[in-house]
Formats: sequence, structure tokens, C-alpha cells
Amino acid sequence: MSGHSKWATTKHQKAVKDARRGKLFAKLIKTIEVAAKTGGGDPAGNPTLADAIAKAKSQSVPNENIDRAVKRGSGELGDAVNYESITYEAYGPNGVAVMVECLTDNRNRAASDVRVAITRNGGTVADPGSVAYLFNRKGVLLVTKTKDLTEDDVLLAVLDAGADEVNDLGEAFEVISEATDLHAVRVAATDAGLVIDSADISWLPSVSVPLGAEPARKVLKLVDALEDLDDVQSVWFNADISDEIMELVAG
Repeated sequence: MSGHSKWATTKHQKAVKDARRGKLFAKLIKTIEVAAKTGGGDPAGNPTLADAIAKAKSQSVPNENIDRAVKRGSGELGDAVNYESITYEAYGPNGVAVMVECLTDNRNRAASDVRVAITRNGGTVADPGSVAYLFNRKGVLLVTKTKDLTEDDVLLAVLDAGADEVNDLGEAFEVISEATDLHAVRVAATDAGLVIDSADISWLPSVSVPLGAEPARKVLKLVDALEDLDDVQSVWFNADISDEIMELVAG
């Protein structure tokens, strides 16, 4: 989930994921399996797999689960996975644009579940392309903020690797790059000794919709319903929710 670049939104995301750790583990494992199937089981030669493994480890997925997922995805266990990547577009309450990314072994089930979650929570499914133009595909790296670390320090560490900008979110630094540069940026940040909180390829909104408390509550309810689906990997939306309102509705 990702709305505007606000730390409160990020904290809500983490709280939701912590509450669904079992589902989160399953989704991270699925990402590893797909990456291994697509680019091979060696992380050294497969940046997508390396990033997927790093993300799983950051969420405390056991190493044996990760190793099994790599072998299953690459076909070493004889039962290579066959997931399909599908992106759905929708409009939520107050005209908020929503992007939903799925990895599924059953397209019909995924489509039905996503449609039901959207319509039951005040949204409407949109035609392909009618929402996506409001977003840009970017790499987003969150760096843990420490006492002596400055925005300039982070920028210096990642600029040559392809980072476009660094934003101070108050309790973390957000590094934005092209999606194709995310792996290089993460490696550069790690080599510089920065603590990586997360690294994701995301849909960042180019236009945001400011929301008050009640509309924000409705939008977050829709997003939570979508993220609770097994086939859904990630949800993005273009709501601009202030820290104060986010704390109020997510508290």
C-alpha cells in the first residue's frame, strides 16, 4: 500500500502487514518463486530475485522457507510455479485512483475477488489504462533515519547508482529512482552502511487527491480489504492524507 509520501501512511502500512504476517510471508514467498522462475535461481545473476530475497529477510521470513521457494521457483524440486501477474485499476471513494497488483494461479478467482472487494467498499473497477496514467512506475527505497544521518549523506551514497531524489519523511528517508535502478540503488545504500527498511517497485501518483478524515477512513478500508486477498501483492492509491488525519483514522 502506498499513498502520498507521508510517514504516517508508511506506519499504517507496516501495522497492517504486521497484523497479517502469515499472509505477508506467503506473498513474499510467491514473489521469490516467480523471480526464480523468470530469471533463474542464482541471486548473483538475478537482481529481481536478490531484491525479493532481501525483502523477505527484512520481514524475518525463515531462511529455509526462502531457500525452498528459490528451488521451487527454479524447478529444482520438480514443481515449478506458474503464477500470472495481473494489474487491476479502480476508482475508490471520493474518486481516489487505485492500482492493484496480483500474482495468481487462477485469473478468474483473482478478478472476482478483487471486483467484490472494490464494489463492496465504495469503489468501481476501471478499464485498463484509465487509472494507470495517474501514476509513475518507480523504485522506492526507505532508509532508516539515525542520529547523525542527513539527507545529503543519503543522496551522496545513492546518486551515482541512479537515485532521482531523496525525501525526508520525518522518521525515515525515502529514495526515489527509476524502477530499473532500484537494485543498484539498494546495493549502493547497503555498501554505504545505510540501514534499509524496505525496497519496492511502486506506482507513485503524479496527481494526488486530498482527503479529510471520513473519506480517508473509507479509502483505507478499501485498501485493507484488497490487501487481505491472497492473490493481491500490492495496492497503491493517489490519496493525499495528512499525518494528523492518518493518525486519527488509523489510530
